Amino acid sequence: MKLIIAYIQPHRLNAVKQALYDSKVIKMSVTNALGCGEEEGYKEDYRGVGFEVDLLKKIRLEIAVNNDYVQATINAIIDGAKTGKVGDGKIFIVDLAECIRIRTGEKGNDAIG
Repeated sequence: MKLIIAYIQPHRLNAVKQALYDSKVIKMSVTNALGCGEEEGYKEDYRGVGFEVDLLKKIRLEIAVNNDYVQATINAIIDGAKTGKVGDGKIFIVDLAECIRIRTGEKGNDAIG
């Protein structure tokens, strides 16, 4: 079992969701996030006062999958999020020690579905 965490551009969310659905991955958590990376932010003026915006809007996806779905999930995220420009995002893969479905008490691969 793996937990796949991806940070993507907000405007690519629908494309990533569609690519995941096409790969039969339908369970995910989506969170708004702020972050910085190679994009380095930008400068803006507001009412004559300049300031630097270095934390940019991102979307954080968290997807728990069985080992059989890891590569398909990664490929779908890349297919949906990739524009070829700096700031497309990152994917992190973390081992899951355990997963428990609260409703039924199922554990492990059965709990992920």
